[in-house]
Amino acid sequence: MAFNVSCSPGNDAAAAFMRVTPQLPALVLYLDPVNLEIQLPSSPGGTLVLAKFCRELAREAANLAAEIDPDGEPAPPERGPRHRLVTGDYGDSGAGY
Repeated sequence: MAFNVSCSPGNDAAAAFMRVTPQLPALVLYLDPVNLEIQLPSSPGGTLVLAKFCRELAREAANLAAEIDPDGEPAPPERGPRHRLVTGDYGDSGAGY
């Protein structure tokens, strides 16, 4: 069954991994007020299909978030160490005597 749907997230929108049953994992999008559940395909290799889709979804969602809110991105990694051992007239810096 194929269909297209367009939704916009409300203020209380969220996403969650859940298990419908112990053998049936799902990704649920609570879009406030619309809910969408993406379940494991019943076809052979369905777990790999869903895993591939979830990885693609995560990557593309991260790209969208970076595009519309670049200030919300984590800072780049630091280029040097955060602490420095200072040696000199007073000896090595450290925890004390």
